[in-house]
This record gives sequence, structure tokens and C-alpha cells, in this order.
Amino acid sequence: MKSVPVSPSNGRLRIGARLRAARQRQGLTIDQVAASAEVTKGFISRIERDETSPSVATLVTICEVLSLPIGTLFEAPQTDVVRKADAPSIHLTGAGAEERLLTPRGQARLQLIRSVIEPGGTGGGELYTLNCEIEVLHVLKGTIDLLFSNNTQRLGAGDTITFSGREPHSWVNPDKTRTAEVMWVIAPASWDTSA
Repeated sequence: MKSVPVSPSNGRLRIGARLRAARQRQGLTIDQVAASAEVTKGFISRIERDETSPSVATLVTICEVLSLPIGTLFEAPQTDVVRKADAPSIHLTGAGAEERLLTPRGQARLQLIRSVIEPGGTGGGELYTLNCEIEVLHVLKGTIDLLFSNNTQRLGAGDTITFSGREPHSWVNPDKTRTAEVMWVIAPASWDTSA
């Protein structure tokens, strides 16, 4: 059997940011991690900035101190791309709006929806609620009136409002001639779109 030459990759493995994030999530200082791992503070700092590479034994010790499975340092980040042409059309509420889901179907943590709302388009004559903790409405173009039971908020391009999805509300594009474009962020996802 003939051996196949192996060429190392030219890219350096960068694990420092993941180690720093794990340390910060736990509220630990560089001093605390260094003392527990029996290395210097400067060494931990250099590792976190990817200026040096620890030995396997030292890396295992640091991961134990951080309660971080060592394999997570080497996992590729999970990314999901939704191309504009592939964004599924959905119907959230009301009439006179083209709505596209920009997050992957089945994403439970949040949903991002882009709506193009025709003049006079509305979420409906009745106030509604969504089963979510937070809704964020950001106006990209035009004007939107966000209707609540006790007041109305008029939002123009660049304006953003955050509120509980459980608060009864609706919306309308009050302009008689121009469309409005908005982004809705709903967290956590208010309905299952995995189907």
C-alpha cells in the first residue's frame, strides 16, 4: 500500500474567542481561570487572543475549568442562509401585505419576517395577540400605525418599537398612495413553521 502525503492546512485554528466567551458566560476572570488551570494570566490572555497555542494537556485543563466540552472548540458554527428568492411567503395577519419568513423554518428561538404593506393594508379590524414574549417592529420604508387598545403609535422609516406579543394590537399602513416595508422580529417563534 502506498502512503498518501498529507499537507497541513495553512489556516490557523482560532479557538480564543470561544474560550473567552465561555469564561465570560460564567463570570470568571482571567486570573481565576489561570489560577485554576495553573498557568499564568498572560498565557490565558494570549490564548484568548489567538496569539499562542496551548498544549493538548493545558487545553484540556482549561476546558475542564470552564466546564466546556473540548470538542465544541472545533465545531464549525451552525449557519442557516435564507436567500431572498427562497424566503417562503407566509400569512401572519390581516390583508394587503406580502410577508416573507427570513429565518429558517423550524427556528424556534425567533422569527424574522419582512412585510411589504400596500396602501391601506391592515392587520385587521380586531386587535390580536401572538404567543411570544417580544415583538419588535422596525420600519424600513413608509409609515405604519401600530394600534393598541389604549393608544396608537405612528412609526416612520427608521423607527422601531418593542412590545409584548401578548399585548392586543394591530397595524395599518395609513398612507393612501405609498407602500410600507417593515421587519418583524418575534421571539420566541409564535408558531411552528417546520411544515
